[in-house]
Amino acid sequence: MTTNTLVTLHDVRVLRCAPDGPLLDGESAALDLLGDAFGQEAELVAVPVERVADEFFRLRSGVAGAVMRKFANYRLRLVLVGDISQHIAESTALRDFVHETNNGGHIWFLPTYDDLDARLRPAG
Repeated sequence: MTTNTLVTLHDVRVLRCAPDGPLLDGESAALDLLGDAFGQEAELVAVPVERVADEFFRLRSGVAGAVMRKFANYRLRLVLVGDISQHIAESTALRDFVHETNNGGHIWFLPTYDDLDARLRPAG
C-alpha cells in the first residue's frame, strides 16, 4: 500500500491520499484520515474517488453526512478528486449536493488534481 503524502499548493498544506488505501466509508475512516492529517499538520485532505465507498454517493445511506460532519467539526477541508459523473447521472439529489458543496469553501468534488491546484491558486 502506498502512503499518503503531504504537499503544499499555494501555501495550503494538502494531505494527498494514495488511491490504494482504505475506503472512506464512514466515521471511523474519516477519523483515521483526520488523525493522519493532524499528525502532518495538513489543512486539507484530498481523497481520490477510488477510495470513496459507493455508499458515500448514495445520500440516503448517511455516509456522506457522517464523513462531512467529522471534517467540519475538526475544521479540516475535504476534497474528493476524480470522476463522479456516473454517480451524478444516477441521482439528481447528489448532483445538487455536489453543486452546493462546490460553491462553499469546506468540501469540494473536483475532477482532477489540476483543478484542485487551480481552486487553491490565489486570485490576482
